[in-house]
Amino acid sequence: MAKDDRDILQVLKVELGFLEHGDYRRRHSRTAWRAPLVFEDSPTCLNFAEPQRLHNCEDCVLMQLVPAEHRRETYPCRHISLNEDKQTVDSFYRSGTQKELEDGLRKWLLTTIDRLEQERTRAGQASAGGWPQLPRRHFRSPGSVA
Repeated sequence: MAKDDRDILQVLKVELGFLEHGDYRRRHSRTAWRAPLVFEDSPTCLNFAEPQRLHNCEDCVLMQLVPAEHRRETYPCRHISLNEDKQTVDSFYRSGTQKELEDGLRKWLLTTIDRLEQERTRAGQASAGGWPQLPRRHFRSPGSVA
């Protein structure tokens, strides 16, 4: 399979919508025996709604957010740091509640989306004019008297 060419910003916005719509609190027919898993049971996952895992996680757009030391894990997206305390989806599964996980994920999504939008705005401003903006200096026009 080719690398995931989805836009990371759009993927995160869809994930935020999925979270805010309450889809992680609903038990779907294919996950009725357990709580839905963050990222894995949402449209974010390349294997979403597939009975078998047909796609490799290494192809997923989220891999750019996974720390290098966790990219070979079975579910690398569980190891994305969601806050300054380095809490991850995995650590919330081990020692947090569903509400704590959803709150942490929501904050991380909002912060990450905002950061990516700001980076794109800055990059767009820099590339829009072709040259970076330099401070204005006052120059005398040729032939003017000082």
